[in-house]
Amino acid sequence: MSDTPVETLLAELEEQERRLVLSRFTHDDAWRLGFLLVDTARGRGLPVAVAIRRGAQLLFHHALEGTSAENDAWLERKHRVVERYAASSYLVGRRFVARGTTFEESSRLDPGAYAAHGGAFPLRIHRVGVVGSVAVSGLRQADDHALVVEALEQFLGEDLEQD
Repeated sequence: MSDTPVETLLAELEEQERRLVLSRFTHDDAWRLGFLLVDTARGRGLPVAVAIRRGAQLLFHHALEGTSAENDAWLERKHRVVERYAASSYLVGRRFVARGTTFEESSRLDPGAYAAHGGAFPLRIHRVGVVGSVAVSGLRQADDHALVVEALEQFLGEDLEQD
């Protein structure tokens, strides 16, 4: 994704957000999605931390070998970006880049509290809006984002099979 012209990347990221919309999101759904992410990462030997929030409540957290408390700090900062902008942390950051600046330079937000780096994605419920976020930290930002998107696609596929 990082070699893609910014306009094409923005269109792709916006399309993901339109497509990856949930019909509901329960505590059990958070566990299933979190486990799916952890299981995928573990199977690939990826050193990531995963967190899922609904509103202010942390519903799921797991840190695989090779992560540290620094990853948890990144998770929090990425979650805050999703909460504030109702968009993925990667999309928010790339929108600033498309305008010829960076999030850190132009958002007027404390970079110690907000990180517009890939890895956090909004949990958007159809006809409700954003109710939380799912985030990964430990890889390059495009890879963190791609892992979350892959898991959401699989999660939504499984959800459709159960309905």
